[in-house]
Amino acid sequence: MIDMTLARIAEITGGRLSPEADPDARVTGFVEFDSRKIGPGGLFVAFPGARVDGHDYVDKAAQAGAVAALTTKEVGSPAVIVEKLPPREGDNSDLAANDPDGSAAGVVDGMSKLAAAVARELSDEHGLTIVGVTGSAGKTSTKDLIAAVLSRAGETVAPPGSFNNEIGHPYTVLRCTEDTDFLVAEMSARGIGHIAHLATIAPPKIGVVLNVGSAHIGEFGSRENIAIAKGELVEALPADGVAVLNADDDLVAGMAPRTAARVVTFSETGNTKADYYATDVELDAVARASFTMHTPNGSPQRVELGVFGAHQVGNALAAAAVGVELGVDEVTVAKALSSAHSVSVNRMDVNTRADGVTVINDAYNANPESMRAAIAALGYTAAARPGVRSVAVLGEMGELGPDAVEQHALLADELARYRVTHLVAVGDSASMAALHERAVANGINATTVSDTEAAAQAVGALLSSPPPGEDNWHERADRDVVLVKASNAARLWVVAEALLQGHTLR
Repeated sequence: MIDMTLARIAEITGGRLSPEADPDARVTGFVEFDSRKIGPGGLFVAFPGARVDGHDYVDKAAQAGAVAALTTKEVGSPAVIVEKLPPREGDNSDLAANDPDGSAAGVVDGMSKLAAAVARELSDEHGLTIVGVTGSAGKTSTKDLIAAVLSRAGETVAPPGSFNNEIGHPYTVLRCTEDTDFLVAEMSARGIGHIAHLATIAPPKIGVVLNVGSAHIGEFGSRENIAIAKGELVEALPADGVAVLNADDDLVAGMAPRTAARVVTFSETGNTKADYYATDVELDAVARASFTMHTPNGSPQRVELGVFGAHQVGNALAAAAVGVELGVDEVTVAKALSSAHSVSVNRMDVNTRADGVTVINDAYNANPESMRAAIAALGYTAAARPGVRSVAVLGEMGELGPDAVEQHALLADELARYRVTHLVAVGDSASMAALHERAVANGINATTVSDTEAAAQAVGALLSSPPPGEDNWHERADRDVVLVKASNAARLWVVAEALLQGHTLR
């Protein structure tokens, strides 16, 4: 964060200083929720969460060097005290889920006001360029790719993992300093108006919309409503900004009239009418894509992605568009994309054990679109290894509303389409039962288990024995392929970690 006195922080947040606080004391470090991460000169946000209340850790943060805490009550030590915010009727945000008295909303509102002031000052006085990214699927991967490209041109801040909501977004903004050239802000929504709010905290100059799918359709009611929400990003762009839109998605391409910014488009399907498009797409043995990248400004460049899955081509093109529009030359963009790797945990993290088993850990989140992409990658990788088993360890996709059971059942058709041989369905819900039943009907060797421990045991037992008729199994360099994927709440990364634990990786 930029250097700031407690008096100014109180003015920005609308708070008051506790009797112990020195108005002239300066916050020179970072803002943190976790008292274990706070450092000298930092500001500790006393966030009341579902399991612990940050107000109980103010003293610990002070001992670690925090100048003060952002709180909603007196804590007996230096603090900027803000007012609680009463819950809003119908608020379905992540924040409102565990905030009965508005304490969490109060400190997050204060942090958001502080982040907005920092973003405005850095943009106006230090040339910070803010890039916003949204979409139903692929936001985190694209954010990582954009950061890889822009880091070739200047100091870049991007959120760790999926810090993309009303809590993680201002936290990420406050990682910026006077030396930051680019901020890549991932923006999610669970309702109309959420992205518009995030855009007021960190006003974007570039806005990327990847797709409109079914994620959170239970809250929105329809894909058309999701498009209304995602399009709030391009509506927030200034006239001298750039909207980067997916030409392959009609609902995204249809957002062009909603922005005053200049519009550029990208296409992973080779649509030559798009400004940025891919041709000659190829996949290697573990479904990493290479393609020829076409841009408006230069000669075509070959890109060889290190990230997993054919769907990453579109994400890479979106990142390329951001880079080129911000002045990075095409050769540098291609090199940056080719050397980029996922930095967000449990996101298409691919590891091959020394015994030849490949584990695809994509367990952080899931919706119908990202599930289909991951299953396709699983099927492609296994198809390059004749005779091996392809194992999908799948958990529940959250927030699909009344279509949840049907959407889970349809995944079985995707498994059959890509000739996935085995399914381990994790969970006891009606949705998982529907997936299991339809997988069996499709001829897939399917089993259902209640929890992650049972899933790890089931997959481990399967991998420990060779497939029937494979007499030379121990001599193979490449063996079975396992995909682990579900919404975050299912915690299926535990299964991936168990499958890799104790194994040497290639």
